Amino acid sequence: MIKQHHSEIMKIYEDIRKSEEDALKLRKEEIEQKLPMVIAIEDEIKKLSLKLSLAAIKSMDNKETFIDSIKEKIIDLRMKKGELLASNGYDVNYLTLKYRCNRCKDTGYIYIEKCSCYKQYLVQLYYNNSDLKHLLNKNNFNNFNINYFSNKLNNNEKVSSRANMERNYERAIEFIKNFNDIEDNLLFYGNSGTGKTFLSHCIAKELIENGYFVVYKTSDDLISALKEVKFNNNSNMEDCLINCDLLIIDDLGTEQISDFSKKELFNLLNTKLLKQKKMLISTNHALSELSDVYSERFTSRLFGNFSLFKFYGNDIRILKKSTIKKVT
Repeated sequence: MIKQHHSEIMKIYEDIRKSEEDALKLRKEEIEQKLPMVIAIEDEIKKLSLKLSLAAIKSMDNKETFIDSIKEKIIDLRMKKGELLASNGYDVNYLTLKYRCNRCKDTGYIYIEKCSCYKQYLVQLYYNNSDLKHLLNKNNFNNFNINYFSNKLNNNEKVSSRANMERNYERAIEFIKNFNDIEDNLLFYGNSGTGKTFLSHCIAKELIENGYFVVYKTSDDLISALKEVKFNNNSNMEDCLINCDLLIIDDLGTEQISDFSKKELFNLLNTKLLKQKKMLISTNHALSELSDVYSERFTSRLFGNFSLFKFYGNDIRILKKSTIKKVT
């Protein structure tokens, strides 16, 4: 994942642990004033626990019997402590350190593997520092309006642009619902202003809110990022592009086409396919035009590994502007 955010995430865990330790300290001070017997029992349990640890490594007669007797005393004291707390209206675990995440105990790791909560913090940090945050405030399913698409049948298509968009919408919802269980990548293609970018933003917002790591790049920004990786050894950027759960490449074909862009786009596409990391690519080009612009190796992987979503109809941006003018 994004290595540059690691220290920030570790600081979050450090702050959480300190906050919970401070809260426990206050709870202990409260109980010490109101129920000093409970604190005395805790102190006795600590002494017996130390005695138990020492007995485990010492040689002595009747060792097992001695250890069992200490264990029984500890159990009895814990029960007595719990009864005292409960009878005075406290939870039996009132003096236990609390964790926000019980899986990793607020460390971020389970052995050497990153915990799922680590990924949640990473997603939020990346999202808060990206352009997506502002874009997705407007472009999301709550603001999706099918009425911008015509019911009239287009002479060149089997269904109206509205029926087509309804189908694209349903497929997008299915993609989100089954994100973990499918290997689909998505290719949105069609003329400009027909909802490709908007629907990709809708998908991004839903996945981010479900804890997935989504990276959004225009094709031009992506080429700049790939140059950073190639010429400046930007491993953070490389890590981000390759290991994100979904990479969205918007407006493929609008970047400056060069031997470098063709080669590095292919390498990125191929790497992500091999690692089974999903992509969503949108383009204003027709499929035949993509074959003219990019290499056969690139387009064969694109058409062979991506589900195709065709977009068509009137330019929604023009329709929105005309609607605003009528209102004003």
